[in-house]
Amino acid sequence: MIIIGEKINGTIPIVKEAIENRDASFIADRAIKQTTAGANFIDVCASTAPEHEIETLKWLMEVVQDATDTPLSIDSPNPRVIEAVFKYAQKPGVINSISEEGDKCEVLLPLLEGNTWEVVGLTCDNNGIPNDLETKVNITKTMVEKATKYGVTPDRIHIDPCVMALSTDHKALLNFVEEIRTIKALFPQIHVTGAISNISFGLPIRTLINQTAMSYALQAGMDSAVLDPLNLDMMGTIFAANALLGQDKHCRKYSKAYRTGQIASIKKRP
Repeated sequence: MIIIGEKINGTIPIVKEAIENRDASFIADRAIKQTTAGANFIDVCASTAPEHEIETLKWLMEVVQDATDTPLSIDSPNPRVIEAVFKYAQKPGVINSISEEGDKCEVLLPLLEGNTWEVVGLTCDNNGIPNDLETKVNITKTMVEKATKYGVTPDRIHIDPCVMALSTDHKALLNFVEEIRTIKALFPQIHVTGAISNISFGLPIRTLINQTAMSYALQAGMDSAVLDPLNLDMMGTIFAANALLGQDKHCRKYSKAYRTGQIASIKKRP
């Protein structure tokens, strides 16, 4: 499972405050803890005023890269911002993200030519997030075709089918599972990612919905996720599900995760 750590994002109030105060030690600590917890990439998202986003994102990148060797996931809804800060990345990571909205593919895909950078692709376009499988699959096909022109193979692409909230669509998980299976059938080497916690928006005991949804998504073929690697419950669900699905020989990864503190029983938590 590829984990994109989500805890350095300006939409989080405490992170927003740290960004405003340029509290480098706070940001660095979050990066280190996510790395220790097993994050494969550290997402950095400024979520600040447009006129300050480039400078802020550059600062976040510098702080995180000084704190850890874990590759970055450079995150912004504005492709021009990512384009502007791309050169400050010290090693290949993930661009988050492209879609068929506006000129995102045209601006960002050329940055991936001739290197090993990966990219998140959202299944949305100028009409927003579609509700039907066919449109999401067609958007995926189009992004893969465009990426191929720049030498970006499917194994470098993380497709996010954009899971919807269960509170507004009672078939949200069923649709998400179908999308994962269909996309993986078309492109077996492609990664399927997403923020699974979106599914529980507006519901009580969100962690229960999130963990159960993750189990179903893993069974369908989801192999990448944007989440909090310090969440022992979610990480436990991931390691347990992978073991139960026959993807962890002799449960070695599950057992190691327990020994290293990536998962823990309630009585053993601090």
